[in-house]
Amino acid sequence: MVNQNLTATEIGFTHEDFAALLDKYDYHFSPGDVVPGTVFSIEPRGALIDIGAKTAAYIPIQEMSINRVDSPEEVLQSNETREFFILTDENEDGQLTLSIRRIEYMRAWERVRQLQAEDATVRSGVFATNRGGALVRIEGLRGFIPGSHISTRKPKEELVGEELPLKFLEVDEERNRLVLSHRRALVERKMNRLEVGEVVIGTVRGIKPYGAFIDIGGVSGLLHISEISHEHIDTPHSVFNVNDEVKVMIIDLDAERGRISLSTKQLEPEPGDMIKNRDLVYDKAEEMAAKYREQMLAKQQGITATPVEAVEAVEVVESVEAEAEIPPATETDEEIPAAVEE
Repeated sequence: MVNQNLTATEIGFTHEDFAALLDKYDYHFSPGDVVPGTVFSIEPRGALIDIGAKTAAYIPIQEMSINRVDSPEEVLQSNETREFFILTDENEDGQLTLSIRRIEYMRAWERVRQLQAEDATVRSGVFATNRGGALVRIEGLRGFIPGSHISTRKPKEELVGEELPLKFLEVDEERNRLVLSHRRALVERKMNRLEVGEVVIGTVRGIKPYGAFIDIGGVSGLLHISEISHEHIDTPHSVFNVNDEVKVMIIDLDAERGRISLSTKQLEPEPGDMIKNRDLVYDKAEEMAAKYREQMLAKQQGITATPVEAVEAVEVVESVEAEAEIPPATETDEEIPAAVEE
């Protein structure tokens, strides 16, 4: 039986020795480390966590989740073991500050980068609007939809609470920016049901010096000024008015940039008919579109086109390349809210 009355000297191991041993094998923690820890005390506005340090680490309630938390018990339970992010170095009492929120943000950025790489369409509800656009949450991060990328006739203030399909425009963790497009998601969905060479009926929704924007089933396509007629046109206003119903042919579908390029020039039986006899163009639209598709098919199959057909094919390519830029995703950096709310 062990003699419990042995002195420290007889054992050869003092309290000082024990303290020195703790110092020798003490873990060294640094801000940014992710470590396992066990909850051993929950307080009204935080919790104490055992991570193997000399002093219990502390996690304040605002660092417990990427989402709003009103009570620590919503996130943590006593004796629960999980990962924690070391937020700050030891304070004067030797206590570290921890975060779960930072881990969730790191994983959220990783997830949205993956979704962007997959060119995925995501859905999210609008929770607020501002002067520049609308705000949503993606994987807990705050995303921004610029006004130019919201495709709806509703005032944007009425979008709060509405769920929208979205595509990623910008995922930049370093600059804390997450920018999305509602328009691009709708265009992609619409594009899946459209074909180059197809004739569609649309409505003129806007006229710019470089062309007219045509609403075709809820998405906008651009009828560039060079694709209105074979004859020269000074301005699209001389041919169209807002709310005009028009018959147009699709000449390009660019899902990556969310663009639909349109033409009425390719539907003209004779050059200038869009200016002189628009009704004739619309009457002959399907017939002219069929000829256009035949020419494109012949070109794809390597069949030599007639000189006139070759010129027309070149004109199509040039007009698409000359298409004016749709307004940028963002007008100024200052208008984009941060994805992570500090």
